[in-house]
Amino acid sequence: MAGRWQLSRADEKADIAARIEAARQAGPLTLAPAVAESALVPWREAVASGTWQPGHTVLLDNRNHDGRPGYWVATPLCLASPDAPEPAPGEAIDCDTAVLVLRGWLSRGTPGAPPPGVPAPVAGAPVQGILLSHVPRLFDLAALRPGEPDAQAPLSWAAGTPTVQNLTVPAMAAATGLPLLPVVLEQRSDTGDGLARNWAGPALETDKHTGYALQWFSFAAIALIALGVILVKAFRRRRH
Repeated sequence: MAGRWQLSRADEKADIAARIEAARQAGPLTLAPAVAESALVPWREAVASGTWQPGHTVLLDNRNHDGRPGYWVATPLCLASPDAPEPAPGEAIDCDTAVLVLRGWLSRGTPGAPPPGVPAPVAGAPVQGILLSHVPRLFDLAALRPGEPDAQAPLSWAAGTPTVQNLTVPAMAAATGLPLLPVVLEQRSDTGDGLARNWAGPALETDKHTGYALQWFSFAAIALIALGVILVKAFRRRRH
C-alpha cells in the first residue's frame, strides 16, 4: 500500500509538472474584462493593468520567508477602469471584472507588535505574474473544531486591514462585491512597493517518491522471503 501510494504521488507530481509546462507554452495572457474563462489556466503567465482597490487589502498570516515570519499581501485589481482614480479605503468602484493579486511578502516586524503598515500598490504599473487556481492554504485547526468560526468568515475592513489564516476568491468576492475572476494572480514583477516576491513553487521531485516506493517494495519482498523461510523451517520440524 505504502509503495503504491508513493508511486501515485510521483505520478501526481509528474502530471503537475506537465501542466505547468503546457501553461507556460501557451504564452502570456492579458487579463481583461472580456477574457475567456477557458484561457485562465493555472501556472500560465499573465499581465494585468487597472485600478487597485487598496482599501480591500487582506493580510494572510503565518507566511514565512527565508525563515522570517510575516504576511502575504492580497489586493484586488479592477480591470475595467485603468484611468479611474484610486478609491477611498473600504470603497468599491464600479468594476466589470477584477482579479485578486497576491502581491508579495511583508515582514511581521517586532514579535508581538501589530501588523505593520501595508505598502500601497503602485498605481498604473502593469502587474506581471503567474495564474493560480487558488490562494495557497495553510493547515487551519480552527476549521476542524466545532463551534469555532469558519476560516472563511466574512471579512471586514471596519477596524483596518484584516488578517486571516486562509483566503478564498469566493470569500473575497462576497465581502467586497467585486466580480473577481476565478483565479489568483501571483505577482512576479517588481513595482517598487518593497514587497518580497521570490515565491516558492510546488515541489515536483518525483525521484524521491520513486525511491521510497522501491524501499517499501523491498521491505515487502524481504518480509515475504522471511515468512517463506519460517514456514519452510516449521514444515520441516513437523515432518521430523
